[in-house]
Amino acid sequence: MPHWPAPYGIDAGPMHQILIDEELRRNGVRRPENPIGIGWAAPTIALAGTEEQKARYLDRIFTGEEFWCQMFSETEAGSDLANLGTRAVRDGDEYVVNGSKIWTSGGHKAQFGILIARTDPDHPKHKGISYFICPTDLPGLTMTPIIDATTAHSFNQVFFDDVRIPAENLVGEEGDGWRLARVTLANERVSLSSAGSLWGRGPSADDLLDLVRKAGGVADPVERQRLAGLFCEAEVLRLNRLRTLTAQIAGREPGAEASIQKAMADEHGQHVMEMAKAVAGTAGMLVGSGPAGRLDMASPRARPTTV
Repeated sequence: MPHWPAPYGIDAGPMHQILIDEELRRNGVRRPENPIGIGWAAPTIALAGTEEQKARYLDRIFTGEEFWCQMFSETEAGSDLANLGTRAVRDGDEYVVNGSKIWTSGGHKAQFGILIARTDPDHPKHKGISYFICPTDLPGLTMTPIIDATTAHSFNQVFFDDVRIPAENLVGEEGDGWRLARVTLANERVSLSSAGSLWGRGPSADDLLDLVRKAGGVADPVERQRLAGLFCEAEVLRLNRLRTLTAQIAGREPGAEASIQKAMADEHGQHVMEMAKAVAGTAGMLVGSGPAGRLDMASPRARPTTV
């Protein structure tokens, strides 16, 4: 990837990377099917991993040989990620992990996960957390599917029962996990908040406006005003994303702008989907029908993004 350091990429800066992303999107190139590996795990490993970790994992992430998932969220922690209860206890050359993770996207397809666990319970909650590379085929690790109301299987709950992770899979220093998790989450938020209206993927406001133009415009002045509002929202998100990149260029750690981007983008995606239904009229009630089919298919998935 362009933003990965050499020899894995061209060491592109954030601004260079966003220009590449925009050109790829403009030419219809879809985002990678291994977004957690390419967009979140790899940059963190490239930043803090050992040379052995970089040599072992980055190439295979890039080629798609190995699929990755994220093991951060916990049922008892709620939205307070630092309140995690999964423990990792050092035992010789291994860490023994016990606990569980939830909402693990793509875990049933993944060979590896990025895991944060508490290695020192005596420290305040934001400290004493460490960051690991966790193979999903380790004894004691159980991946349980979460089937949603549409019978789709995207998420999983992961159970750790005396799972032994090699100490060489620790990324960075012991106790440095919260800082590295913030790096990963900042990459996630910006990635999920790009032009696509469904967690950074799928159709965008530009796609909707292009559809309206091809259909000859919208006669209703109220709907025209709503479309103008969507354009403004999309532009605010684009500029805020550039602000995030500017901070990275200046060497500053991720700030509130990354969280703002994620929160705004989720609501914006819902606005785009609602407007797509309105523009499509009665055809908008039939999922995947007509010229707005791509927007229609994304509509049911946009609603829960703010939950």
